Amino acid sequence: MNTRFSRRHFVGGAAAALGALGLRPNSALGAALRPPPKGLAPLPRDAYDDLAKLSSNENPYGPSDSMMEAMNAAWKYSNRYGYPDGDIHEKIAEHHGIDAGNIIMHAGSGETLKVAGLAFLGHNEKVVGVEPTFMTVYRAATGVDADVIARPLLSDHTQDIDDLIRVTRRNYRDVGMVYVCNPNNPTGVVVSDDDIRRLLDGIPEDIPVLIDEAYHHFVQDPSYATAVPYIKEGRKVLVTRTFSKIYGMAGLRLGYGIAPAEMIDQMRTYTTGTINALVKWGGVAALEDRESEEWVKDTTIALREATASQLRSQGFEVIPSETNFFMVHTGRPASEVRAEFRKHDVAVGRDFPPMLDYLRVSIGTEEEMKRFMTAWNEIFPDGMTATGTR
Repeated sequence: MNTRFSRRHFVGGAAAALGALGLRPNSALGAALRPPPKGLAPLPRDAYDDLAKLSSNENPYGPSDSMMEAMNAAWKYSNRYGYPDGDIHEKIAEHHGIDAGNIIMHAGSGETLKVAGLAFLGHNEKVVGVEPTFMTVYRAATGVDADVIARPLLSDHTQDIDDLIRVTRRNYRDVGMVYVCNPNNPTGVVVSDDDIRRLLDGIPEDIPVLIDEAYHHFVQDPSYATAVPYIKEGRKVLVTRTFSKIYGMAGLRLGYGIAPAEMIDQMRTYTTGTINALVKWGGVAALEDRESEEWVKDTTIALREATASQLRSQGFEVIPSETNFFMVHTGRPASEVRAEFRKHDVAVGRDFPPMLDYLRVSIGTEEEMKRFMTAWNEIFPDGMTATGTR
């Protein structure tokens, strides 16, 4: 598995992010002595393989060595029902210091968000949140004929908690759920712990509050804190987490929700149980591999800050981010800039209305971020000229 994460294969480490790094040529593989049997030949490389993938906020290194070992060992369960799963459910509960009855697992946190929409939103009910943000909850609401009240961000790209409280109280009888993505996607900006508490204290206590913490592991802002303690207080809060980001399992799919037992029971009706044996064992190993987790976090943050610093030095506004991505103000439609990047085999984020002149950029490897900056300098050879600055 030459795409899996290993610090042995990472040249330079986080410190090297602060300097320029040339592109490395692809290594050539020796020819086999004879052709492999049909079905065992390597898949041909295509345009996808050659892209610098900075569009979907993935971990570019993949599962750690210990995770790969655990998943490979779990192949022996692939033909069985009721297989040992490493006690993944209990391990997650232990990780958060809560009871197993407060955990529900899904194939990625996106599925948890969908299930929450189905469980807590009814016909003509409303979900209150902001825009732009991660849209899965809003799409789930539309699917059950619920309404979305999406409030604008403030000028500093933070979520207006006072506004969310006002709107929720004004529509109290019809609000089925309040949604907060923290840190927010696509801006990367956090909601402070004080503001989360103020939100919970300011709305009727029987309204469920869904707090999406997909990027929790990358946060350094001391004002931020996970909302899990509010569940321990008995608040009607659902926190979602994912193994897709820090643990590199985006294509494997593992996520979960943490909530009071009665909310978990409501959600189980809509849960399909789609997690496979390999993924469960990989999840257990991920929770135990703190060294790899810390390495990915530190390296990602170093590359994010180095890239943002270069962009700011050219006169571009970069929104301060607490995630594995950032948003940069392009000064022209981001769709045009995205098309230019594709000409350089670099994939960057989609449009996020109404921020249509901001580009979301995921943090890749050192090589990928070098390719990003090389392309950026060709697309913007004169720096930020759209506003008359540089």
